[in-house]
Amino acid sequence: MAPALTTIGFDADDTLWHNERYFALSHDRFAALLAEHSERGHLMARLLEAERRNLPHYGYGIKGFTLSMIETAIEVTEGEVPASVIAELLAAGRDMLAHPIELLPHVEDVLDALAGRFRLLVVTKGDLLDQERKLAQSGLRGRFDAVEIVSHKTEAAYREIFARHGDGAARGLMVGNSMASDVRPMIKAGGWGVYVPHDLTWAMEQAEPPENAERFAEISDLSDLPALIRDIDVE
Repeated sequence: MAPALTTIGFDADDTLWHNERYFALSHDRFAALLAEHSERGHLMARLLEAERRNLPHYGYGIKGFTLSMIETAIEVTEGEVPASVIAELLAAGRDMLAHPIELLPHVEDVLDALAGRFRLLVVTKGDLLDQERKLAQSGLRGRFDAVEIVSHKTEAAYREIFARHGDGAARGLMVGNSMASDVRPMIKAGGWGVYVPHDLTWAMEQAEPPENAERFAEISDLSDLPALIRDIDVE
């Protein structure tokens, strides 16, 4: 029997390494700086609104997040935010862009187990320079056959990526912590979508699991991935 799968794609942030924890720390810093102007719940809601509004202009990533923090600070202070607060928010963004890379458990063992049997891809979105930095510092670049950094993870994007680097989405699998970006559009493209939850997931990456999808699976962590692949890797 021919293998059902030939190509495995991995999300990067919060699938291969920690990322959202640094956004959470910046949320704390942001809330502390503006505590006298807004209570935390209201402030976080306003920030999320700004992020949604700004995605078409700035895209995903830390730079857009930093600009959204500044915009929100201007809004909640009615234009009276001190320059010192703006400087602190810019510093928070720079700190995030320099944060160390800490791999999630089991990443290297899982990649070793799959190497040579499948084409392995990184499919991530966000700021090009920052994603390249994180991949370089992770020490994982040599373990992947290709890296794709995209503006949006869509059904069309997955079809094109898995056609170019593999044998089409139908013989591909995408694993990640975002139901909205890693799972649902990959399944729509005809492939497998495997959800691996992370303790911290951005609100805009959350979505309901796909209903009645034969090619959907959820695992507790990456260590379960090789066994799952063995179960489905026959036609």
